[in-house]
Amino acid sequence: MARPAVNIADLRDAAKKRLPRAVFDYLEGTADDGVTGRDNLGAFAEVKFQPRQAVMTTPDLSTCVLGVELAVPFMPGPVGYCRLLHPRGDYAAAAAAQRLGTGYVVATGAGTAMEEVARENDKTFYQVYKIGGRACAERAIARAQALGLKGLFLTIDTPVSGNRERDPRNGMAALMGTKWLPKLPYVPEIMSHPRWLARFVLDGGSPSMPNVCDENGRALPSPDVANALAGANILWDDLSWIRKLWSGPIVVKGVMTVGDARRALDKGADGIVVSNHGGRQLDCVAGTLRVLPGIAEAVKGRCAIFLDSGIRRGSDIAKGLCLGADAVLLGRAYAYGLAATGDAGVTRALEILRADLLRTMKLLGAATVMDLRPELVRVPAGFRVD
Repeated sequence: MARPAVNIADLRDAAKKRLPRAVFDYLEGTADDGVTGRDNLGAFAEVKFQPRQAVMTTPDLSTCVLGVELAVPFMPGPVGYCRLLHPRGDYAAAAAAQRLGTGYVVATGAGTAMEEVARENDKTFYQVYKIGGRACAERAIARAQALGLKGLFLTIDTPVSGNRERDPRNGMAALMGTKWLPKLPYVPEIMSHPRWLARFVLDGGSPSMPNVCDENGRALPSPDVANALAGANILWDDLSWIRKLWSGPIVVKGVMTVGDARRALDKGADGIVVSNHGGRQLDCVAGTLRVLPGIAEAVKGRCAIFLDSGIRRGSDIAKGLCLGADAVLLGRAYAYGLAATGDAGVTRALEILRADLLRTMKLLGAATVMDLRPELVRVPAGFRVD
């Protein structure tokens, strides 16, 4: 009998055992030498807590972001192609988030239609790329508007796919493609994971992208990541075009400087995500927690501030909120659970993080999310980079 997962690292270990190398490395991989990926994690370790003692309390984890009531100050963010991890993919993530009382951001590159995801979670948001061109994006935004989704997350940090060297080594493009001959060199590794392979085949193989449809409603076939993202990035000038199509909140994801944070506000954004894409894009940029305080100081109170990249514990969430975030987005932290055991794994990941955060707030003497303030942490020099 498998031991129960007590932290996110346990779920990661389980995911590694259950996935073929190509799929696990797609999930785990970072750009180039992985400097930024490591710094995302390392930055959290450098921030130390300064608790208020002898303040017995039962913390309230609820918050309101972009007008949406959340039972916890975190939600699963967009992870493309997560049906490769498990056929339940976006269904499982959205449903687990709903049970916890929080939202879900469905990816442009999801293998599940936003309509189906929205049935699982009434606090669903939609991530926007221009995959397939402006016309495809307009159709997707119109669908999101008709569904009453809670907001759009516009990802701006992906003009090209990052140099994730594990993917070509492992044949990720071949796995995602429709031709079988290029897959042959990687068959032994895939065959060594028969349970994953059976689920993959029964699910129809590489999933299409049902949120990217042509004028006839046909979903875009699932290309490799680099081809999908070529020319799909959102530009600053696109915000005015999108605002004409969309009446709800708009959040700009991929902000790493004060200048870009201010520009997002000037262009009409209602929120930003301080994010380096989990270290998967440009290597050797700072961990997100390092730049968060400077960005929060510049725009706090003028827009919603989310943080992502490197979050593995509830204490990481607490540190992000102390340094200026209103909420955080999860990526690998819940994807490991999805890959490990599907619905149960995502649920377990979110439960772990909720319990971690609750315990951390009790030990800090913080009664509410609003009590997570800068005076509860000690921050080393270099954490206010502009």
